[in-house]
Amino acid sequence: MASAVDPDVAAKYDAPASVLIIGAGVFGLSTALALTKRPEFAATSVTILDRSPDPGVFPARDASSIDSSRIIRPDYADPAYAALASEAQAHWRQTDPASLGGEGRYTESGLLLAGDAGPMEHEDGTPTGIAYAKKSWVNALALAQKDGRPLSSIRMLAYPKVIAMMSGTGGEFADWGYLNDTSGWADAERSMKWLYEQVAATGRITFVNGTAESLETDDATKRVTGAHLKDGSMLSADLVIAAAGAWTPTLVDLSSQAVATGQILGYLDLTEEEEAKLEKIPVLLNISTGFFVIPPRNRVLKVARHGYGYLNPKPLSKPPLGVPGSKPSPKLVSQPHTHLDDSALSIPPEGETALRDALRKIIPWPELQDRPFSRTRLCWYTDTTTGDWIIDYHPYWQGLFVATGGSGHAFKFLPVIGDKVVDCITGKYPVEFEKKWKWREAQNIQNPIVTQDGSRGGQIGLILDTELKKTQE
Repeated sequence: MASAVDPDVAAKYDAPASVLIIGAGVFGLSTALALTKRPEFAATSVTILDRSPDPGVFPARDASSIDSSRIIRPDYADPAYAALASEAQAHWRQTDPASLGGEGRYTESGLLLAGDAGPMEHEDGTPTGIAYAKKSWVNALALAQKDGRPLSSIRMLAYPKVIAMMSGTGGEFADWGYLNDTSGWADAERSMKWLYEQVAATGRITFVNGTAESLETDDATKRVTGAHLKDGSMLSADLVIAAAGAWTPTLVDLSSQAVATGQILGYLDLTEEEEAKLEKIPVLLNISTGFFVIPPRNRVLKVARHGYGYLNPKPLSKPPLGVPGSKPSPKLVSQPHTHLDDSALSIPPEGETALRDALRKIIPWPELQDRPFSRTRLCWYTDTTTGDWIIDYHPYWQGLFVATGGSGHAFKFLPVIGDKVVDCITGKYPVEFEKKWKWREAQNIQNPIVTQDGSRGGQIGLILDTELKKTQE
């Protein structure tokens, strides 16, 4: 993947003496590992700060990446992300015990990606799910040809009955789709443990448990110099990388670019016989509705919605860092609310009903129809309007780099995203992503931030508190 050089950064790039990475998720840990491999950062001290309340545990147990499974696919409507995901998948496919995909961390089950019949665009011109599915199919075929794989590994499924037959469940859950035999899924929590151990083994990274409350600035030099922690302490660094996932908007004003949204996940206990019938199915995804099922492991089946999510606007003790003299920082910022905040937290009734209905369509087995979920969870995305990430220097504050906006699809890039972030830090943006990942301001900041790339389902604008209150009604 070619790089576009930013002459203002690359020509005079001088590695900082110290780097503070806020967040030990996919962006944070992978960036730390990449920094340790670059000669120009050989003398740089690197610290990772994570809000995990458990000493020595990184990332926090409610991080979006700490979960039973994540889809690993190069199946994208955007050819740039498709190519980058294919690059990442080469790492996932290394399955010796010491490699990322080893010891059961990666399973190549196949992916049945499908959509509902209808127009290719919404009224506002944004793509629909069926448009995403058909563009993804074209890109999947192109990648198969490029990689020398038989095109028969990408099979078009043109009717609901064919989808039902190829799903392995009998569910007619979409109108048109395709089966990519070479996609799969990863055990997300175990993969993050592997990544953490790789980073720790370098001996180069200092890990700190603590929650960043705000960023320290030197107004005279327009520079970010560190982070204030909630316990009153401060960490200083020459370069601060804000990579705190859905918590990033609480530190940096991203109100015109990104928003934290809560997504619904449900887990269903299975019998041994049920697991035996389902463990060989492909990942099943209706890109129009956002609902998907991942093959079970340890007799647990996961069903989830890749949707518009819930907003959780709340005040902050300190406003996120904005630009002096511009619009004031928002008084309310959507921010994660997780099982670490409330151990009794479950998803709202709207979400549970939606997951139940989706499960009945995807796996129409009578014995599963009304079985209670053993647990549910909210997973927090950092959504942008296009689904593109934000990987760039802050346009006003020197010494501040932002790596966030994963939009619910960054995990699969775990083996390569750190290198891309460090490339951008040194002024060498991947050509295909130079404009996609740049800091950007929305054209109309009055409009809500909603990811409209064709891959989302559900209702727009649901407020978490409002929906949770319906539990008691």
